[in-house]
Amino acid sequence: MQETDVAKQAFAMPLAHPAYPRGPYRFVNREFFVITYRTDPARLRALVPEPLQSLDDTVKFEFISMPDSTGFGHYHESGQVVPVTYKGKPGTYQIAMFLDDEAPLAGGREIWGFPKTMGKPTLRVEKDTLLGTLDYGPVRIATGTMGFKHKALDVDAVRKSLSVPNYLLKIIPHVDCTPRICELVEYDLDDLVVKGAWSGPAALELHQHALAPVTDLPVLEVVSAVHVLTDLTLGLGRVAHDYLARPRAR
Repeated sequence: MQETDVAKQAFAMPLAHPAYPRGPYRFVNREFFVITYRTDPARLRALVPEPLQSLDDTVKFEFISMPDSTGFGHYHESGQVVPVTYKGKPGTYQIAMFLDDEAPLAGGREIWGFPKTMGKPTLRVEKDTLLGTLDYGPVRIATGTMGFKHKALDVDAVRKSLSVPNYLLKIIPHVDCTPRICELVEYDLDDLVVKGAWSGPAALELHQHALAPVTDLPVLEVVSAVHVLTDLTLGLGRVAHDYLARPRAR
């Protein structure tokens, strides 16, 4: 292969057959189970990188089922998301994510900087209970439960809550293990359709694990929970802040 062909063909690794296709990516019947809880504000501030600022002392623990996603197929995801502000405007910041499919793991990390690692999340209905679980290897590290569809929510209000900007810390190392890319990436959820949204009584239990430290943000009090069914497009990102940019000479 000639040098010019390498540059022309290069998109993602491996060169000859990338692990995922080019975006954007459409998700149909994407199902969210999100439990909002209060945590230790000092620990929360220690995990949110400037110039983001934590909005309050709450964390959102998510269990997500994605049965129909462009190029990624059917997979599940779970993790912790923090309400933040950037330049005074509200948004969210992804602390940690665990999923069970290689293509979205590679694509999410390489394109946007999603903090994804392998895990085994599930989301299902057990009789009268919506149940989300997260295992790391053979170890259960999170269990969330909610009464199934106890109260219908205003879909317009839920759509608005999902339409705020989202932020990620994208880190790509150089061959000498120094950071080659260190950027705050902003992305949106586009063409968002909320097909239904519900709330109910909820509980969340987290367990310690050396390599999956979800308990770094301990559960002090469960505030609320929502169950949402959506269609959406995961928008491509844009760089909001470059941590390696050199200051301009005066």
